[in-house]
Amino acid sequence: MSRQDVFTGLLLDEAALTLDELAHACGVDTQWVLERVAAGVLTCVVVTPAPRFTSRDLRRARRVRDLERAFDADPELAAIVADLVDEVERLRAQLRQTGLPAD
Repeated sequence: MSRQDVFTGLLLDEAALTLDELAHACGVDTQWVLERVAAGVLTCVVVTPAPRFTSRDLRRARRVRDLERAFDADPELAAIVADLVDEVERLRAQLRQTGLPAD
């Protein structure tokens, strides 16, 4: 039986990911990413000569991917749900800052 180690790291917003790096980090092919960029589900900071993605884009891409897989959702629906989850997280953070319980 083989043992597989999982490594996680912190990606800073200053670091820009290439298309290949984003696809690899999400476990998808580059075509998946390009289709979501074309549909407006994902954004990139630089389009030419090659797209670049931030850590926020990586987080969103992973969330969209997970929603699509878990619920067999189309990309646009997954994007709407991802937006709602982001908004809930933002509102909970605001509540915590005011000292109110977030749950």
